[in-house]
Amino acid sequence: MEIDYTVTALMFPAIPLIMTVYSNRFHTLSALIRKLHDEYVFEKQIPPEWEKQLHNLNGRTNLLKYTMGFACFGFLFNMLTVFALYLDFLIVARLIFAGCCLCMIISIFLFLQEIRLSNKALKFHLSDMKSMKDDLN
Repeated sequence: MEIDYTVTALMFPAIPLIMTVYSNRFHTLSALIRKLHDEYVFEKQIPPEWEKQLHNLNGRTNLLKYTMGFACFGFLFNMLTVFALYLDFLIVARLIFAGCCLCMIISIFLFLQEIRLSNKALKFHLSDMKSMKDDLN
């Protein structure tokens, strides 16, 4: 496969867009954690069902950290590909672009894992609400 500027240009809109999605997800998650922290500080107790949630939130923040890290490396490798093409190092540009694609693939798989954990957290909430409904009956 021949690699030129148009190949790397295809990644330029995609990578920042996906990094924005990751950043928004991280912002929402950090707001939730801050809210839970404030509730704990004021009430000085954690309901037993929250332990699963806290463990889940910790795992999600770690996944998002690595997800965003791989996306950043993908963006960096894409820029290095352009630089290698500018210097006429075609073989190096191919290798660096392969690194870019690999980083983005890993990033997407990690994001899918974070979505799975997010879904699990929502199921914890639904089970809590079901137990509350059962208590009322």
